[in-house]
Amino acid sequence: MTSRLNASEEEALRLDAADPGQRDLFHIPPADGGRFAEAAYFAGNSLGLQPKAIRIDLLEDLADWQRLGVEGHTEARRPWMPYHELLTETAARLVGARPEETVAMNSLTVNLHLLMVSFYRPRGERVRLVIEDSAFPSDSYAVRSQARFHGLDPDDAVVRLRPRAGEDTLRTEDVLDFLAREGHTVALVMLGGVNYLTGELMDIPTITAAGQAAGAVVGWDLAHAAGNVPLQLHDWGVDFAAWCTYKYLNSGPGAVAGAFVHERHLGDSDLQRFEGWWSTEAKTRFLMAPVSTPPAKADAWQISNPPVLAMGPVRTSLELFDQVGMDALRERSERLTGYLERLLDEVTPTRPITVVTPRDPARRGCQLSLRIGSGSAADLAARLRHEHGVVTDAREPDIIRVAPVPLYSTFHDCWRAADALATAVAEDK
Repeated sequence: MTSRLNASEEEALRLDAADPGQRDLFHIPPADGGRFAEAAYFAGNSLGLQPKAIRIDLLEDLADWQRLGVEGHTEARRPWMPYHELLTETAARLVGARPEETVAMNSLTVNLHLLMVSFYRPRGERVRLVIEDSAFPSDSYAVRSQARFHGLDPDDAVVRLRPRAGEDTLRTEDVLDFLAREGHTVALVMLGGVNYLTGELMDIPTITAAGQAAGAVVGWDLAHAAGNVPLQLHDWGVDFAAWCTYKYLNSGPGAVAGAFVHERHLGDSDLQRFEGWWSTEAKTRFLMAPVSTPPAKADAWQISNPPVLAMGPVRTSLELFDQVGMDALRERSERLTGYLERLLDEVTPTRPITVVTPRDPARRGCQLSLRIGSGSAADLAARLRHEHGVVTDAREPDIIRVAPVPLYSTFHDCWRAADALATAVAEDK
């Protein structure tokens, strides 16, 4: 089959030989169409692929349950009682935090709610919650419900920051300008570190500093940032953050999430928290006392005992990130995404398809979002998958998201995606 790209398939294969990544550590789904056996998988921003080591580690945990029953809480090869602690240091290194500031627990939006219980404290004229207009719907629902919980009208209390007319991404200077003008009315700023729709990487340290200078608390939803871009949450002074682990962190559908609370808030008795059995000091847990004695660390935001069989895949995946390192992954990410961008530049002049993700590598993660000029994004994504074996995802009405994940995506995958898009474009003429 003749390619419609100027860049050759052979060039992509040569790049892979020189820069192979860790693809062999993952299970790659079979292609649903096209001439290749394996899919070119670009949906890791929705669900990451399965590391091969997860099955082995999970079977070990299951075997301990089979062999030990309840005694596995203390006698398993990875005892269940402190199991969540096995994830703490690797998670902390991943997001640039200290271990005492980091905890693996619950799911993303549950964690955001638990953190907002502590850090959204409207009083006087300082009542507003600030999010981006293109925030993931779950965040929109969460902040509106928090406003209602405090007896506020969410239509008044929630501020949605919008890009300038004719633009797709939110300029940092516009966020800073809003905070300079309106910061005295803001109780909480809670933006997405990497926007799920456009792939824009926000300037987390600059916005955090500006929000705090205005007197607000600043938290971050890092669902699309954790495992995608390097983070330094402690050094940036972020008040709190939460992230999921099933996207770039490859821990399985609905996997246990993570949370961060800066050390300056740890042990603060004035902070309100919802509490449960796992909120108290581990050494006093089985004294069965009626009053909690929470530790001065992020563990105090836990409520229930950890789901061990669900935490196992997170532990395995975090260890893989620890071995490879985020700096190395970020460098490979920029090479892959830059290569895909160059190929897409060959395609987009032939049809009104626009890359809405910032072209500056410093302002994006690995995802490129494409706005198609006509037709259905979902229909185009289906064609790419079923006719070419290229797995992307669609966000209606007109966005295709393509995410070359540096752990397992290849240059050849990128070439396949661009070639498939070029073919679809030509066929639609």
